This record gives sequence, structure tokens and C-alpha cells, in this order.
Amino acid sequence: MSQFLLVLVSGVASGAVYGLLGLGLVIIYRATDVVNFAMASLATLGLYVAVSLHDRGVATAFGLLAAVAVTVAAGLLVREAVIRPLGQGQLFSALVVTMGVSLIAENLAGSVWGEQPRDFPDLVSGTVRWSGAALPVQSLVTIGVAAAAMALVGWLFSRTTLGSAMRAVAESPGTARVVGLGAQRLARISWALGLALAALAACLYAPRSGLATTTLTAPLFRAFAGIFLGGLTSMYGAVVGGLAIGVLDNLAANYVSASFRDTFVFSFTVLVLLIRPQGVFGTRTFQRV
Repeated sequence: MSQFLLVLVSGVASGAVYGLLGLGLVIIYRATDVVNFAMASLATLGLYVAVSLHDRGVATAFGLLAAVAVTVAAGLLVREAVIRPLGQGQLFSALVVTMGVSLIAENLAGSVWGEQPRDFPDLVSGTVRWSGAALPVQSLVTIGVAAAAMALVGWLFSRTTLGSAMRAVAESPGTARVVGLGAQRLARISWALGLALAALAACLYAPRSGLATTTLTAPLFRAFAGIFLGGLTSMYGAVVGGLAIGVLDNLAANYVSASFRDTFVFSFTVLVLLIRPQGVFGTRTFQRV
């Protein structure tokens, strides 16, 4: 039972990271119809900046704030320079562009900081004993911080005027412009929020995984699995889907086979999508043909 509890907590911590990444992807997608494949690589640049500051004696907390700031600034620059000129409705073109930006960001990080993996400073250390299991404090902090961030996003979208305006733009940008909402300004805010969530997820994930140019590649694909499982347009679904992927991944690695953990997780995702193509919390749309 203690081993199962440890596996479960670790899975929830991993799922919280996937949920944050997925939530950021969904927020950006709903606001601008762009699947931001470069989000993870831009967050990795922020992590390298944080490590560089830490090596120079800067407090870890300030380094993490710098990571978030760098990620948001780089992402907004990408949007204004290469995404916005494409115009609305260019989903495939924008996807290809963000994939290209991702490769550029990874090569830039490798050129500046080197290709060798590096340690990322621990946010906290130690363990807490509960029901005979030694639970890492880092995992508990990851779960708590992610839960607080998700709750704050939920409050923003459900309880504030800004959140209502962002939801209106996501539902119908044309109608939002007619009623006087600044679609471009709200789109920038959505990008900034999604990128900030990605940077936060990266800062929570890196202490366990270490830092390399492709550190967030695997979490990004698992986050995609989570948002397709939960529903591409559902923020709630992105969180639940990410948590489900994290727990299933850890259970499969410990009780099935570590070599086939991805096979198990993605097979389960494909099975759910065959039964419910729009995802568990997604909405089925109909088109007249």
C-alpha cells in the first residue's frame, strides 16, 4: 500500500505538470486558433535563464520569475513576428510555424548553454511520511502549486470581467469586435497566460528530470494526449486529462512495464477517442454538407 501511495502521488504530480501545459495550450488555441507547439521549447529557454541566474548566486525564486518572464516575452514576440501575420484560420500553417520555432529555440539553447544535460535546482527537499510511505515534498509542492494556479485560472475565467471578455473572444472573435472588445489585446493576454502556465509547469518539472534542450518534449506530448482525452476546447478537460495521463503513466511504469508505459497510455487514449472522438469533456460539432 505504501508503494502504491508513492506511485499515486508521483503520478498526480506528473499529471499536474501535464495539466498545466495542456491548460496553456487550450487557452491559446481557444483565443487564436493556434496549436502552439513551440510553447515547451520557449519554456525551456526560460529554464536555462533561471539556471544561469542561479549559477551567479541569484535566489531560486527570482530565477523562476525570470523564467516565466522570458517565456512570456519570447512567446509574445513569436506571435507578433510570425503568427499574427498569417491571419485568422491558418491552423495548419501556424502549426508548422510553431514547430519550426520550437526547433530554432532548441538549437539556440544548445548553442548558448551546450547540449549536455544539467541539474536544475530543487525548489524544496526532503520527504514526508504518511501511511508508511516517504512522500517527496517536491511532489507535494508540485501538486499544491499546480492546483492553486488552476484554481486561479478558473476564477479568472468565471468571476472576472476580463475572463468573460476572453471567453467571448474565444467563442466568436468577429462578434466580440462588433461589441467593442479588443480581440488582439485579449489574444495577447491569452498567449501570455498560456505561456506563463507552461513556464510554471517547466519550473515544477525540471527539478525531477534535469535540464536539457528537449526536457519538455515528452511532457508536451503527454499534455497533448491529455487535452485530446479531455477535449481540445475544454479547459476543465485539459486538467482532468493531464491528471489521468500522469496517473496512468506511473501506474503502467510500475505495475505493467516501464518499457511500454507510453504504449499503454496512448493506447488507452486512442481507445477513448474511438468511442468519443470529441474527448470526454469536449462538445461534438456538426456541419452541414
